[in-house]
Amino acid sequence: MKHFDSVLVANRGEIAVRVIRSAREQGYRTIAVYSEADAGAPHVALADEAVLIGPAPVKESYLDAGRILEAARKTGARAIHPGYGFLSENAAFSQACADAGIVFIGPTPAAIEIMGNKAASKRRMLEADVPCIPGYQAQDQSDAALLAAAREIGVPIMVKAAAGGGGRGMRLVESMGDLATAIASARSEAENAFGSGELILEKAVLRPRHVEIQVFGDTQGNVIHLGERDCSVQRRHQKVVEEAPCPVMTPALREAMGEAAVNAARSIDYVGAGTVEFLLDADNRFYFLEMNTRLQVEHPVTEMVTGQDLVALQFHVAQGYPLPLRQADVTLSGHAIEVRLYAEDTANDFLPATGTAHSWLPPQGEGIRVDHGLLAGQEISPFYDPMVAKIIAWGEDREIARRRLVRALHSTVLFGLPSNREFLVDVLGREDFVSGAATTGFIADNYPEGSLPEAAPTALHLAVAACLLYRDAQAVSASAAISRIAEMQGFSGTREVLAHFRFEAGEDAVDTLVNESSPDCYEVRLGEQAVQLQWLWQEADTARLVIDGVQLTVHYALASRGEVQLQLRGRAARLTNLLAFTRGDETVGGSGAIVAPMHGNLLEVFVAVGAQVEAGQAVAVMEAMKMEHRLTTPVAGEVVAVHVRSGEQIASGTLMLEIEASE
Repeated sequence: MKHFDSVLVANRGEIAVRVIRSAREQGYRTIAVYSEADAGAPHVALADEAVLIGPAPVKESYLDAGRILEAARKTGARAIHPGYGFLSENAAFSQACADAGIVFIGPTPAAIEIMGNKAASKRRMLEADVPCIPGYQAQDQSDAALLAAAREIGVPIMVKAAAGGGGRGMRLVESMGDLATAIASARSEAENAFGSGELILEKAVLRPRHVEIQVFGDTQGNVIHLGERDCSVQRRHQKVVEEAPCPVMTPALREAMGEAAVNAARSIDYVGAGTVEFLLDADNRFYFLEMNTRLQVEHPVTEMVTGQDLVALQFHVAQGYPLPLRQADVTLSGHAIEVRLYAEDTANDFLPATGTAHSWLPPQGEGIRVDHGLLAGQEISPFYDPMVAKIIAWGEDREIARRRLVRALHSTVLFGLPSNREFLVDVLGREDFVSGAATTGFIADNYPEGSLPEAAPTALHLAVAACLLYRDAQAVSASAAISRIAEMQGFSGTREVLAHFRFEAGEDAVDTLVNESSPDCYEVRLGEQAVQLQWLWQEADTARLVIDGVQLTVHYALASRGEVQLQLRGRAARLTNLLAFTRGDETVGGSGAIVAPMHGNLLEVFVAVGAQVEAGQAVAVMEAMKMEHRLTTPVAGEVVAVHVRSGEQIASGTLMLEIEASE
């Protein structure tokens, strides 16, 4: 037995909060670690003790095994839970814990090593008679060997980083002429992300379902599965929506896939929570994809349909106890769906976003669970994954779960930076998803342009925004701080004068006039349209109104001069009163200016001063929030200035290069 009474959580954000809560419920003393960027994060305050482990960059904090082990030594932690990501699938870290006499809550270093390499794991699965996709996983990594194998496999073909995950180092090749470029690109990305350029090739299974089986093993050799999760809705190989059970699962197919997953885990003497991932084709043939030797981001949907606390089970088997349930004890009840809420700009190719979360109101309600590590006022930094929360809904059947989740998203409020909230609502309402027919081609099929266009604010958004700014100026005036009133042209403090605002709505600027007809009652004119509003009550971030005879709730934030963010009937808008600014506030960049679209690390600049470039040519590559982003020039011409260097951390909006356009 490996008894322990204290657990250090070597992670951050929502998973650190999730693990700490289960640990406290189980009676363990909890220790958090944090970087300088996370000093005020919820997981730090929630733990019994917390240790600073370094500056914000992950290599100097959360990926520094030595600092984490030193934090364990300093606090007397007897066990370490790695969460997911970071060091969770690092065999060397698992071994270092064992060498230090600390229990690593996860599988053995040998199991991590085998399954952490796609080539080695596939070879082991073939030996264990687990169905695998035809491909190449040999040790000869020369371009000649890979090209020869590809010709034998045939297109379409997947090029994958052997040490990879999360879609990095992965390329789909549909023409043999593109293969050499795909191999070079995948190898480069894999070396940067994982320190290994080893690749495997697999025959591409187009538009399959991505179905994974949750397995659990103990030190006595018992292995069970807890059903499946369907994770088919993905963007750039990153999961967007996960659900349990799979909409097309049958008892016979679940038994076959479950048996294959258990055999895979047994073949490496697996201990703890793990996930065996499969591709499922239209004829219900399934193929081993990979095994994740850790807890998964989407584990809550399994917990909600099985009633099991997977983190508590991890603690149990890590102590050396046998699993407290057998396969026959596992039952599935109802349906659960999870979505990942990201800080990202869906109208700008889903670029990761950074900034301050001015308002954060997670949803509540029957069957709703929210896993998050976010506080209002907290900074979303460029150093970590852009996922800020997981929102999960359970229902007696799939449609109830889906409706509850849509309603929960409508009431989720995150102001201060863009998010994918409305994109998730749109996904959950698409016919392919509603009918349970979504495959891994869902995003490409339903969003062919790659981004979700930003919806223009409605007349009601404009009317409420104008009233909020009007009321805010009145409140400031009443306290004798009259400077804010200057932001509103035409406002004099008397009800006979119309307060004038001008907002951008799509490509148009809309003049909006507010007349306070009586206390807390307003008429707002937008051209020929008039909207009647009555204020019932208002708090710091919420107001209850009557709009044209209909009573409803509005969430809002007044973050900066002349700006209001609000959410009305589930739709959010960010509006700025254009009359609050002079032309001196405006900045105009030249057509050949390349600016950083996000905070991040500049990996490489491809051009130098004097270089001739074509429109659409890649000129630099950045890494932000674990993803690489290539920057292209919008114009053809000559590079006349380069203001940045490879390896620099640069801020969003930084002028990087200037290109003089050709005539």
